[in-house]
Amino acid sequence: MKYTSLLLLALLPHVANCQNLHVDIFGGIATYQGDLQGKRVTLDQSHPAIGLGASYDISSKFILRTGFTYGVVAGDDKKNTTAKGIESRNLRFKSAITEIHGAVEYNFFELDGKSITPYVFAGVAIYHFNPYTTDTEGNKVFLKPLSTEGQSLASYPNRKEYSLTQFAIPFGGGIKIQFSDNLQLGIEVGLRKLFTDYLDDVSYNYVDRTTLLNAKGPKAVELAYRGNEISGNSNYPADGAQRGSPKYKDWYYFSGIRLSKRLNDKASRISHRASRLGCPNNLY
Repeated sequence: MKYTSLLLLALLPHVANCQNLHVDIFGGIATYQGDLQGKRVTLDQSHPAIGLGASYDISSKFILRTGFTYGVVAGDDKKNTTAKGIESRNLRFKSAITEIHGAVEYNFFELDGKSITPYVFAGVAIYHFNPYTTDTEGNKVFLKPLSTEGQSLASYPNRKEYSLTQFAIPFGGGIKIQFSDNLQLGIEVGLRKLFTDYLDDVSYNYVDRTTLLNAKGPKAVELAYRGNEISGNSNYPADGAQRGSPKYKDWYYFSGIRLSKRLNDKASRISHRASRLGCPNNLY
């Protein structure tokens, strides 16, 4: 690791002088789809998202991009209009998402001067999440340690504990506008295909109330079923009653504006001036 860091530091000045390298800033919203929010495309319950990254022009159409993005996703049964009857479950969650991703981007048209092109991208990401909720007293409570669906409990050996750091497949597209040789703006929607159904801590069935109480305490029982908070029905669902649906995995989305600034302005201006004069371009 030490030698790798020294190598990166040694290469940094050379990378910074490369006119194909851009620094990217992202700003937009984070949204989620899952057991507590069924809409695929919606602004409902969205929260701000920000990001910082870099991109490299392999050619006029292919770009390598990488970056770090932070956002917050949320879902609430009271606001879920895509499924009937679940409002009595009265579950809700929030989770911060921190993501590192790398992707290949493709421009459908070449950007020459001030131009517009649609584009698509796909890649791989590593993200971290940690679902939480607030109890009746307004206290923030993280849900994974409560094993609300029996995860990691000896009585439910098939309910495995889920990891808070996982892989995802980011993909999406948008419209890119080039304002100058060195400044581009992309309006994009980025989807994340996940391999977990526990982004919201809801996936399968209720577990036995007494078993959960003995293993994890009253707070786990309180937050596994919250229908009594709105209906006065204190009857905890029976062991095996449906709580969520494991048929489909959860998703999250980052949508917004990505501003891209070329690092080597001088080289870019010389290159563009030479191309307009019909001179050979030796900078690439």
